[in-house]
This record gives sequence, structure tokens and C-alpha cells, in this order.
Amino acid sequence: MTTSSSAPGAEVPAERDLEVSILNALPHPVIMLDPEGRVCSANDAAQNFFQSSAAVLGRHSLRHFVPFGSPLLQLVEQVRERGSSVNEYRVDVGTPRNGGERVVDIYAAPASDRAGHVVIMLQERTMADKMDKQLTHRGAARSVTGLAAMLAHEIKNPLSGIRGAAQLLEQSADDQDRALTQLITDEADRIVKLVDRMEVFSDERPIEREPVNIHAVLEHVKRLALSGFARDIRIVEEYDPSLPPVYANRDQLVQVFLNLVKNAAEALTDTPDAEIALTTAFRPGVRLSVPGTRERVSLPLEFCVRDNGPGVPEEIQTHMFDPFVTTKTNGTGLGLALVAKIVGDHGGVIECESQPRRTTFRLLLPAYVDKIAD
Repeated sequence: MTTSSSAPGAEVPAERDLEVSILNALPHPVIMLDPEGRVCSANDAAQNFFQSSAAVLGRHSLRHFVPFGSPLLQLVEQVRERGSSVNEYRVDVGTPRNGGERVVDIYAAPASDRAGHVVIMLQERTMADKMDKQLTHRGAARSVTGLAAMLAHEIKNPLSGIRGAAQLLEQSADDQDRALTQLITDEADRIVKLVDRMEVFSDERPIEREPVNIHAVLEHVKRLALSGFARDIRIVEEYDPSLPPVYANRDQLVQVFLNLVKNAAEALTDTPDAEIALTTAFRPGVRLSVPGTRERVSLPLEFCVRDNGPGVPEEIQTHMFDPFVTTKTNGTGLGLALVAKIVGDHGGVIECESQPRRTTFRLLLPAYVDKIAD
């Protein structure tokens, strides 16, 4: 920024540009309200939070973007009355327009250089909640790990004996009894397959990771889905083409997204305008520790699988990543538990936000960083 004694006002545009750049660099939504309560300024994070451009925000008052009777509106009035800043924690400002439940901490203060204007910063609580949930998911996966190891020894070995005995009996049985021995054999095989699926949880080998193009992974998953279980469903893509590679195991990522897309497709069975959206974006991420190391990584890459189905029943939303929790008639409840384990093993975070016509599974994962550059 340059200054000039002959033109003291010349530095103002440069100062404003700097202010805008600083505000847009913040990961938290920041807005300014004029004395009539209209949004006269909004940074990039605020536009993303309210899912509206600055021009759209500027045409309406704050009441248009928050729930009726929201505590946020009362906080604004308190700031004007007191002439000082006010904080409030865990306030839900979510509406169908901005994606449902959005719990935030609020900081509101009067603008020092503009009478009657109020500056508001929102800090989403969901990130802290995501980390708490992720620890729960990892704990649930560890419980399945111990169970899987026990089942492999205590169940598979006796089952092989039961199956062998049934095959011996089948050789001397009549047609009616042979049907029963076949039933024993089939059920023994079914239980073995279930145990085999659970044994995946006990695999503690280090993950072989490399830079992976997430869009190539999603394109592969999309082709598999459209050629099979999602052939009658519209799949849309909302990608950020400038994303860096994700630091991950490609095959495991395919498994994660294939599971999520398949779940979405099954949820859309009775939806006439069935649609699944795959999105990628760059978000300012939190830092989480990588399991088994002291390393902490940033999670700036956000990948979402969204559907317009009926939504996840409220009673299981907080437990949906736990093993054996399912709404499917013939489901095992291990699919999402495995997804949570894989994401956790990558040092990432997964969460689900669900309401009728909008269910979103959101993954935050680390980007690949070339350490050789140093």
C-alpha cells in the first residue's frame, strides 16, 4: 500500500482491498448489518455458509436467512442497545436454505467507524462435534476389531466341523433330510461370510498411501454405479477442478465412496426424481492426529455424497456409524462402520447431516504434500 501527502484519500481504496482480502481469508463467516438490519457486507465464508452470493445477501435483512425468532436477532439488538460486543454459544441458525441444522458460536460487536452497523462472526460448532464423533467412530471400530478376532477363532473353527458333519450326513440322507443338511451347510457358509467381513476390522497393517486424484476415483465409482445399482438414478457432479491430490489408498477410497453411493441409491428406491450429487471442494480444515503416529495433518479436502431421499431416521443418526446399526431388512450394519474405520485410519473425519430430501455424507481428508521439496 502506498501513501501520498498530496492525496490523503488515495490510500482508502487500497486499504479497503486489504480489508476485503483479510476477511475473505478467514475460515469463519463474517457479515456486517446496516442500521435497518440488512446485510451490507459478507466475506466468502459467509456467502458459502448462507449459500447465497453477496448480491443476494445484500437484498435482504438478516431475518430472511435465519430461523424465525432466532436468538441471533436478539443479540444484534443487544449490541445496539449496549454499544458493546456480545457472545453466545451453541445457537442453531440452520434453515432449509442453508442445509438444515447449523450450530454456531456467535460473536457480535458494533462497527467502530459506522454508526448503527453491527459486525457478526459465526464459528460453526460442527467441527468440534465432528472430532468428538470421530473419536466415537474409532472406538466403535476398535470394539469390532476385538470382536472380529474372537469370532475368527471361536466361531469359524466349529463351523467348519458343523459343515463337514452336514456333508457326511447328506451322503446317506433321503431327499427330505438332504434339504435339511443343505440348509445347515448354507447357513454355516453365511455365518463364515459374515465373520470374514468383520475380519477386515482387525487388519492393523499400515495403509499404503500415495497421491490420489479424487475425481478419477469418483468417476470410477460413478461408472460402476450407473452400470449396476444406480442405473435409473441421475448422478450429478459438482467438482473443484483445482483440488490437489488426496493422500490416501486409492482402493480403500473406492470402497468408501462405492459404499456411500450404494447406500444413497438404496435410499432412493421410492423417490421419483432420484438424484445423487458428488461434490468436491477445498475448505480450511482442522488438524487431527494420524492414528499410530505423532503426526498431525490438516484436512482441507471436502468430499460429499448427497441424495434427495427421505433421510435417515432421527433415532439412528447419532449411532449410524456404529457396527450392526442398519435400517435395511437384510443388512448387517457393517458397511458404514467400515467406512468410518477407513476414514479414521486415514486421519480424516466423516459426518452425516440428514433431513427429508437432503442427506449429506461429508468426508474431510488430508491433501498430499510433497516432502521432498525441502
